[in-house]
Amino acid sequence: MNVNDILKAKGRDVATVAPDATVTDAARLLHRRGIGALVVSADGNRLDGILSERDIVHALSAQGAAVLDRRVAELMTRRVVTCTPNDTIAELMGEMTRRRIRHLPVVDRGRLAGLVSIGDVVKSRLEEMESETTSLRQFIAGAA
Repeated sequence: MNVNDILKAKGRDVATVAPDATVTDAARLLHRRGIGALVVSADGNRLDGILSERDIVHALSAQGAAVLDRRVAELMTRRVVTCTPNDTIAELMGEMTRRRIRHLPVVDRGRLAGLVSIGDVVKSRLEEMESETTSLRQFIAGAA
């Protein structure tokens, strides 16, 4: 199973925010969409950065409420770890665990193609394990 399989199931819609939006605007969008991260993109196709709930909380802790009036570009992570549609679930699990990140933008031929969260990866892996278990049970029942 790979990233493309996850995107087929969940869709390729990616919540984006412009680099010049305020952190307040970004926080409202995160809340409204019920998500944990936004891809920062000036045009919706190019990946400029990523802004997560964690980024906002860390900035609030360090700088106080004034951070809410700052621009997303000031808080976003610029060196974004990405994946491709062909990356495997195992590769994603390893990368997310190693780097302690919960969201990976999917980039295909230089364009934003989706966003995969740790929840998507866990769900996919659980479905894969359930399918394997069912197959084994059927095999054992057929052999008896």
